[in-house]
Amino acid sequence: MNPLIDAGERERSLKTIGTVSYVLHLIVAVGAVIPSFQPGIALLLVAFIIDMVKRDDAVGTWQESHFRWRIRSVLWAGALYVITLPLFLALYLPGAIAWAVISIWFLYRIVRGWLNLNGNQPMPT
Repeated sequence: MNPLIDAGERERSLKTIGTVSYVLHLIVAVGAVIPSFQPGIALLLVAFIIDMVKRDDAVGTWQESHFRWRIRSVLWAGALYVITLPLFLALYLPGAIAWAVISIWFLYRIVRGWLNLNGNQPMPT
């Protein structure tokens, strides 16, 4: 087999996986920012599982940083939501504001990552 063809196919496959993952993340991120649109956490879990399962395939490529970026985005957002949950439950408005900020931050990370992926650029570490 020709290693150049295999490398090109690997890159296309990883980019397709990345695009699917970013789309799923984007749907969830938009749902978090727009209160009446809640697609559910299932899409986020699907995207997260895809990233966890396929990240080893990207080791040593520029796309490895995208898997790390998406996984960290989900873990940080999840941790921040859990940390601010008592605030949300005790004092609704400050909690809602905190969750809105987290949601906007998550949306920013997804959009920035997807733009870099489409530009064939790695994410910062």
